[in-house]
Amino acid sequence: MPLPEWVKSQLKEIKKTQNFLKNRRLNTVCETLRCPNRSICYKESIVTFMILGNVCTRGCKFCNAEKGIPEKIDSEEPLRIARAVKELSLKYVVITSPTRDDLKDGGASHFAKTVKEIKEINPDTLVEVLVPDFQADIKSIKKVLDSDISVFAHNIETVQSLYGYVRVGCYSRSLKVLESAKNFNPELITKSGFMIGFGESMSEIFQTIKDLKNAGCDIITVGQYLQPSKKALPVVEYKKVEVFDEIADFALKEGIKVVLSNPLIRSSTRAYEAYKAVKVGEYGKL
Repeated sequence: MPLPEWVKSQLKEIKKTQNFLKNRRLNTVCETLRCPNRSICYKESIVTFMILGNVCTRGCKFCNAEKGIPEKIDSEEPLRIARAVKELSLKYVVITSPTRDDLKDGGASHFAKTVKEIKEINPDTLVEVLVPDFQADIKSIKKVLDSDISVFAHNIETVQSLYGYVRVGCYSRSLKVLESAKNFNPELITKSGFMIGFGESMSEIFQTIKDLKNAGCDIITVGQYLQPSKKALPVVEYKKVEVFDEIADFALKEGIKVVLSNPLIRSSTRAYEAYKAVKVGEYGKL
């Protein structure tokens, strides 16, 4: 199915940033998942770092991440990221990872160590974490929450009926991760996101938003699924921009504080702006 004009984006490669990251052996979600906003973020020196390698222990059909046996934990990675943040003069950083079910705590300790290293070298830099579900292990979630983070994010990814087909995992478990984070620290900003275009109905989309609100989410992101490679699921439907506006309006009426809903929106798109909007109470669509 050919891309409509409103979905197409100019992915101009910013070689300086790409080479900087490559030379420091740092993974980014920008490259691994072929984010359509790469050129914009690179131009503004915004990067979402992917820790714990780029091999996922699950096999979600929408994702472009490698599947298989992950590499061993790189104990020096947190420090390299912290130094890169310093060199790039980043004010806001997003840290994410593939799912690591092979690790006892799902990688939570490595998340916490990365945040610690970043804050030690860059005390004024704000850190957002976008974590896997840690199989809803409370101890793992708490390890991350106890680090000095500004936003705790976990993506629901799709509607409940498509779990097991689009996403490997458990819908209620993902909601529990978000709910647990909010219960531990009601003042912490929580965030989630999902994609549309898999064949879900509007009523399912609305129910997902209600579920995220009930789990305590402050920010949600909604984007159009774009097939990242031939091995990934094909797009069932390209939703019109008007549909994304309708979704945003519904989410705001349900009480979500900040909504980013647009075909090319991804989890970390305008993450710093969303954070600031919640902090100062300027709720609405970005």
